[in-house]
Amino acid sequence: MASVAQSPYTEIQISAWLRGLLTIAWADGHYDVEEQDLIAQLTQDLALENTMDVAFEAITPKQLSRSLGSDRDTAENFLRTAVLVAIADGIYSPSEAELLYQFSSALGLDIEALKSLEHTLCNTSNKQHPQAQANEAVVSLSSPPYSNPDLLHPLKDWLDAMDIHDPRLARFICKMVPPQCPFERDIKLFGHKIVHIPALCKLNPLYEQLVGLRFRALCYLSDDCKEDISEYI
Repeated sequence: MASVAQSPYTEIQISAWLRGLLTIAWADGHYDVEEQDLIAQLTQDLALENTMDVAFEAITPKQLSRSLGSDRDTAENFLRTAVLVAIADGIYSPSEAELLYQFSSALGLDIEALKSLEHTLCNTSNKQHPQAQANEAVVSLSSPPYSNPDLLHPLKDWLDAMDIHDPRLARFICKMVPPQCPFERDIKLFGHKIVHIPALCKLNPLYEQLVGLRFRALCYLSDDCKEDISEYI
């Protein structure tokens, strides 16, 4: 898909960037068939021009650092998007936290605001139905002290500081972040309700940051790239 906007990033950087985000998306292994289909579609749709053989497989922290280069702003913007992908489903798992730490260390970053996210870590190690397990983890994100707005305020400011400057990254964000808050639903087993999942916006204290980033991505594609964004709305 051609774009009139000039990206400050190279093909190698964007390829590594998207591989890094997909690696985060795969980190906890808790994704359903629809999410698997979405990731498969993303890897197909976001193949870069002149790099048709690129396979969007998991990337190591060392590979990511080598490909993104030494520019701090680039590294920080990658980490912002990685955080938002990690918490997009309302769950922040230990496996995602460990991977973000590894990426951050490899990129030479020590973001003070990120430390507040550790307070929202969810222990999903208990052996139970996967969906019920995910629900237990999600609910804890919106429970005290995690729901305290002051606790995550520095992180919110840091995430909101990101601007979008690449059309491929913007398309990725528009596809990964849902256009509206998913409806609440009941999970039933053998006709009996085993768990109730509230709407995502009620669970994720960083939901506004996700929505804000998606809005900026849409504006960038529409205003700067002159692209038709109807498929994302």
